[in-house]
Amino acid sequence: MFRDREHAGELLSRVLMRYQGGHAAVVAVPRGGVPVGFSIARSLQVPLDVVIPRKLPIPEEPEAGFGAVTADGSIVLNDRLVAQLNLPPKTIDAIVKEVRREVERREAVYRQAGPRVDLSGRTVVLVDDGLASGYTMLAAIKSVRKGGPRKVVVAVPCSPTRSVDLVTPQVDEIYCLIRSDEPIFAVASYYEDFADLSDEQVLDYLRRAASLLRG
Repeated sequence: MFRDREHAGELLSRVLMRYQGGHAAVVAVPRGGVPVGFSIARSLQVPLDVVIPRKLPIPEEPEAGFGAVTADGSIVLNDRLVAQLNLPPKTIDAIVKEVRREVERREAVYRQAGPRVDLSGRTVVLVDDGLASGYTMLAAIKSVRKGGPRKVVVAVPCSPTRSVDLVTPQVDEIYCLIRSDEPIFAVASYYEDFADLSDEQVLDYLRRAASLLRG
């Protein structure tokens, strides 16, 4: 059980200390991954940035998703689910277009904290507050790899084992403190405090992380 997202990040940073002060960067998935990433970036003394994948919601069941998209257009689809739902390409394209508008809005807001960190040649530690299906993280990985990193490492506090297994082949290393084989999994159940974050709070974390590096 984690007290909150910052506490989860503090615990994760203990298994990531080999990257302290090196040519690494932490890239967090907003909103919930940002406090986790802030704690890790502070411990490792490396820059913090964000990548913004968003779930593609299933029509009539928007809490569930059939894939994810990022601001740069990186798309990952759960092909098996898309086939089961019999979603036509026109419907998928319309949903992607709508979700990208929100992703681009968030991108514009969060860039107020500063420009993107150059990921070329770096070890990128890609962070969220937990995995659900894993497809949002796959979209984040696809987007981050476009920046030319030397290595991509995923670090999350908790996840279903099936999602760790989905993500593992796409990265160089993966760290997950709690893995669950239960059929029903909820990231929130592993936190005492799992309050929603605002865009303003995300901006504050990004600015604080930049300030720590400036000294």
